[in-house]
Amino acid sequence: MAPAIASPKVEDPPRREPGDLALRWSGRVSLTRRILALNILVLAFLAGGFFYLDTYRARLIDSRVRELGREVQLVAAALRRLPADEHGALLAELGAATGARYRLYQGDRPVEDSWRLAPGSYGVRDPARATLAARGALAIDQLVNLVVWRRPLPPFAEPATDRAVAWPEVRAASDRGQAQAIVRAAADGTPIISAAAPITPGGAVLLSTTGARRILEVVRAERVRLGIVLAAALAASVLLSLFLARTIVRPLRRLVRAAVRVRLGRARDVVVPRLPSRRDEIGMLARALSDMSQGLNARIDATERFAADVAHEIKNPLASLRSAVDALDHVRDPAARDQLLGIVRDDVRRIDRLITDIADASRLDAQLARAPFERIDLGRLIEGLLANRPDRDSPASVAFARPQRDTAVVMGLPARLERVVDNLIDNALSFSPPGGVVRVTATRSGNDVLLSVEDDGPGVAPDAREAVFRRFHSDRPDGESFGRHSGLGLAIARTIVEGHDGQIHVEDRADGRSGARIVVVLPAADVEDPD
Repeated sequence: MAPAIASPKVEDPPRREPGDLALRWSGRVSLTRRILALNILVLAFLAGGFFYLDTYRARLIDSRVRELGREVQLVAAALRRLPADEHGALLAELGAATGARYRLYQGDRPVEDSWRLAPGSYGVRDPARATLAARGALAIDQLVNLVVWRRPLPPFAEPATDRAVAWPEVRAASDRGQAQAIVRAAADGTPIISAAAPITPGGAVLLSTTGARRILEVVRAERVRLGIVLAAALAASVLLSLFLARTIVRPLRRLVRAAVRVRLGRARDVVVPRLPSRRDEIGMLARALSDMSQGLNARIDATERFAADVAHEIKNPLASLRSAVDALDHVRDPAARDQLLGIVRDDVRRIDRLITDIADASRLDAQLARAPFERIDLGRLIEGLLANRPDRDSPASVAFARPQRDTAVVMGLPARLERVVDNLIDNALSFSPPGGVVRVTATRSGNDVLLSVEDDGPGVAPDAREAVFRRFHSDRPDGESFGRHSGLGLAIARTIVEGHDGQIHVEDRADGRSGARIVVVLPAADVEDPD
C-alpha cells in the first residue's frame, strides 16, 4: 500500500494554491469521479427530453380540449336548427365519422345516444389484460407525472345509470350556458376528453372521445426511442469516462507512487516510467520526473563518492599526524623531534587546506544558483588578480597578455571567476619547471570569450585529460611539498565554469612544445541576456 503523499514538514507551506491552480470543493474529489460526473451531467440534459415530451403531450391535449369545445358548440348549433326527430340520425352520423360518442340529454334524462344507433367506435382497455409493455409505459407515465409534479387526472368511469347529473360538464354547460370540457384518465392511462354544450333550456349535448390516445401513443413511442438513445449514450459515456480515467489517472498514480518512493529515500530503487509513446502533458510530466530522478540518483552517487573521497583524503594526513604525535612521546633527539613537528605542521596545513576547499566546493552550487550575475571584464579581473597575488615562492613566472578594454566581457560572479583563474595559475605553476613561464590570455572569439592558461610542464596525456578535473585527483609533480594541494582546484574550477554556462578542457600547446594548455570558454556578455 502506498504511503501518504504528504511531504515531511520542513517549513510552513503555503495554505493555498496559486490562483490559476486553486480548486475548491472539486479538489477533494478524485479525477476519475470528476470525469464521470462531467459526462453524466451532459447526459442529464438529454434526459430532460423525457420531461419535455410530457410537457409537449400536455400542450397537445389542451389543444385537443379546445378543439372539442368548439366542435361540441357546432354540433349544438346544428341540433338547434334540426327537428327533434332528426337529432338521433345526425349524432349517429357524426359518431361514425369522428369516432366520438354523442349523447343528448333533456333535463336529467338521456334522449339520444349515438352508440344505440351505430356501433361504438372506441373502448377502454382493462389494465389487468394489458401487455407488459403497456403496463411499463403506464408506470413510466406515472413516474414522469410524479417527477414533474403534474396533478393526476381524475379517473374516468361510466356511470351506472346514465343521467345528466352524473356528468359535471353537462351540469356546468347547462348552468353557464356555454361549452364545458373535462379531461379524465381511464384505468389504462388513456385520456378521455368529454365536452358538453347547451341546446335548449334544460337540454345539452355531450361529446366523449379518446382522441388523445393517439397523442399518448406517439409520446410514448418517442419516449422509448429517446430512452434507447439515452441508454446507449450513457453506456458510451461511462465507457469513455473509464477509458479517460485509465489513460489519465492510472499513469498519474504510477508517477505519484514513484515520486513518493523517491521522497522516502529509495531513489535508486525506483524506475519512473517515461511513457515515450505519449506526446501529451502526462508524457512530458513522466519524462520530466524520470530525468529528475536520474539527476537525483547522479547527485546522490556524486555525494557519496565525494564523502568517501573526503574520508579517504582526511584519513591519510590524520594517520600520519597520529603517528608523528605518538612518536613524539618516545623521541628524545632534538633533530628527530623537530622533524616530527615538521610532519605535524604539514599534516595540519594539509587538513586545513582540505577542509577549506571541501567547504568551498560544497557551497558552489547554491551560490551560483542564487547570486545575481554582473558584467565582468576578464582582462581587468586577471590584471587585478595578478597585481594583488601574493608571492607563492614559485620558480616560474606569470605572463599576461592584456586584451583590449571591453572585449573579453562576460556575465558572472567576480569572486568565483577570480577563483577559477587563481586555481588554473596555481596548477600551471606547480607543474612548471624552474624558469618556466605561465602564459595567461583572454580573447574574444565570435560569441564566446576564451580564457587560456599555458605552462611549460610535462603536459597531460590524452587519456588523463578528463581525470584531472575529478575531485582529489592525485597526479602531482615530483618534488612538490607535502600537503600543498588538496586535489580540488581543477574540480572547483570546472564547477564554477559550468555554473556560468561555460566549458573547460585541457589540450596541447599550439606551438607543439611540451606543456599543457587549459582553455575556458564562456558566453560573451553582449550575446547573453543580462537577466
